[in-house]
Amino acid sequence: MSEPTDFRDLPLVQILGEKTAKALTRAFGFDTVGGLLGHYPRRYAERGELSALDALPLDESVTIVAEVVRVNNRPMNGRKGSLLEVILTDGTGRLSLTFFNQAWRARDLRPGARGIFAGKVTEFRGTRQLTHPDYELFDEEVEVSEEAAAKWASTPIPIYPATSTVASWQIARSLGVVLDVLPELSDPLPGDVRAERKLLTLRNALLAIHRPEVHDDWRAARDTLRFHEAFLVQTALLRDRARAKAAASVPRTPAALRAAFDAALPYSLTLDQASVGAEIDRDMAQAHPMNRLVQGEVGSGKTLVAVRAMLTAIEDGGQAALIAPTEVLATQHARSIAATLGALAEDLNPTLLVGSLPAAEKKRANLAIASGTARFVIGTHALLSDSVQFNDLALVVIDEQHRFGVEQRDTLRQKGTSPHTLVLTATPIPRTVAMTVFGDLDISTIRTMPAGRAPIESHVVPLADKPGWWPRVWSRLAEELDQGRQGFIVCSAIDATTDDAEAELLDDAPTTTPRHSVTETLPIARAALPGRRVEALHGRMSGDEKDATMRAFAAGEIDVLVATTVIEVGVDVPNASTMVVLDADRFGVSQLHQLRGRVGRGGLPGLALFVTNAENGTLARERVDAVASTLDGFELAQKDLELRREGDVLGERQSGGRSGLALLRVAIDGPIIEAARDAAERIVAVDPKLAKHPALRDAVARRLSQREREFLGKA
Repeated sequence: MSEPTDFRDLPLVQILGEKTAKALTRAFGFDTVGGLLGHYPRRYAERGELSALDALPLDESVTIVAEVVRVNNRPMNGRKGSLLEVILTDGTGRLSLTFFNQAWRARDLRPGARGIFAGKVTEFRGTRQLTHPDYELFDEEVEVSEEAAAKWASTPIPIYPATSTVASWQIARSLGVVLDVLPELSDPLPGDVRAERKLLTLRNALLAIHRPEVHDDWRAARDTLRFHEAFLVQTALLRDRARAKAAASVPRTPAALRAAFDAALPYSLTLDQASVGAEIDRDMAQAHPMNRLVQGEVGSGKTLVAVRAMLTAIEDGGQAALIAPTEVLATQHARSIAATLGALAEDLNPTLLVGSLPAAEKKRANLAIASGTARFVIGTHALLSDSVQFNDLALVVIDEQHRFGVEQRDTLRQKGTSPHTLVLTATPIPRTVAMTVFGDLDISTIRTMPAGRAPIESHVVPLADKPGWWPRVWSRLAEELDQGRQGFIVCSAIDATTDDAEAELLDDAPTTTPRHSVTETLPIARAALPGRRVEALHGRMSGDEKDATMRAFAAGEIDVLVATTVIEVGVDVPNASTMVVLDADRFGVSQLHQLRGRVGRGGLPGLALFVTNAENGTLARERVDAVASTLDGFELAQKDLELRREGDVLGERQSGGRSGLALLRVAIDGPIIEAARDAAERIVAVDPKLAKHPALRDAVARRLSQREREFLGKA
């Protein structure tokens, strides 16, 4: 195996030794010098700074800067050995350090000593404490003069994200070893871009962020490294776009089939539908594959736009496949597309393929797809199976793209020869997110809603403040049912122990109250709504059970569905007017907006009741209030972006993966992202393979590993 050519690719063990390298790898997952250099400080302290000790959170690992005020060593009661107790202060609060049988530490931990202390915060007899913490004391001997003392006291101390096994200063020490031998590094930023933005070289930025002499040092370094992240992501996405456009694809143009379909429509396309349709037509007429994202509100008519594109794809014998995230949605798509096609359906043979189909039906579907007699194919992940082969896959339509990873989308595309790709999402995307996550796609937007959509009234039911409102939820739902309408009750769990696998459940919701589950809520709903037909719908039911339940609900044979978010997307029952979301604080903004979009679809006024135990002023409550305050999904998308915590804009907490973004914050760094996009476009336009920019090419490969690229695509 050849030696790495770049210092950042060296294994940590080669620089730090086996023990330290293994500890860092176990704690943080990286095993190269570059991984350690990219572990940036989360904040900077000063030697003269004392932390707010009285506000430390219990049961969390913390790193603090503090001063020793008292030391006491005494024998332990009823046990052999001694207990060393050290009291720290910040001038207002106090924190106790306890050490068992380590009296020798009193030589260093004397009153007046200052340092960095790290450990897990616990409480004993009303006093917060750290037991056997790690610590590093400041070297007072450096104060040789007033000038030197002032500089020493004001030098920023990097505080790193740490764990219970690796403390912040241990990371700093390891970085010190690496920085002492840091050579010149190949800089991915071209010199003219760096000069234009007044940025540091990469080596100087890494030195300044890890070893700042003054606070302006790390601020300048952070600006440089933040731009690096944006620039590398944008370059990667633009290169993907250039690569896709270099592939050869069969041009597809609308003809008699599409004309017949349009002529039979009982309504006119909205202006946005027509405009987006024209963009798709232009893309599909090219000799390279279309890669377009269509975003639009729930009910804005994205599916109709997709059906028209599918008809274009099959004009000359091609096939079109639509993949949906759930069997409920795929089945409904198959049914509604067949109805929309009308008389054309007989010749086009719309075919459904989902995992729950009986073996004989699945075999017939596979044969129809392989032979090409199935021109329209609708399915779930079952379409990704190796046993599914297309005759001539011309167009791939991906509904609710955030449910599918890059690898899954590519698997479906590989079943054709550079097929055109159309991605649909009902989650409006702010510009900065779109540029960072979907920069390799062309983006179309449908804003206008079809005529006849009724308004939806939204209310928050704050049980934490007004527990007496709970009975009103049931009486308000009953009033809607009395008018011959139907409703949904959505829960975040199937039963007391099982989350809804489809939900984007968040973990900052109230924990003192039990969650509502489908199995527990069903009998409560039946008791509260006597004489009404109340049934359950969730992901643990078989495909046939779910389909039968949805058919009965659509036919009006069921009054209320108690369901998980399996009904979130695509479910279209015009007579459903009421959406009750229990534990609404456990869902994200976009998901609440999607759920609300299931009602008010048939000309009837809609009603959404968001029931929450979140207290006023909490982030969880802010999300619910935001959704209730507006029906504008684009406004909500921006609000969601503002409410997201650092590092969570790309959905990092839900996926468990890394976004590849350590410093860049999509919510606030829009100007940086746009500037990086412009710079990357200038380069990729003339050098799509980055042959003339080897440092940039290598940096993209190093920074965005395959796992991280897949994560960005899934977000």
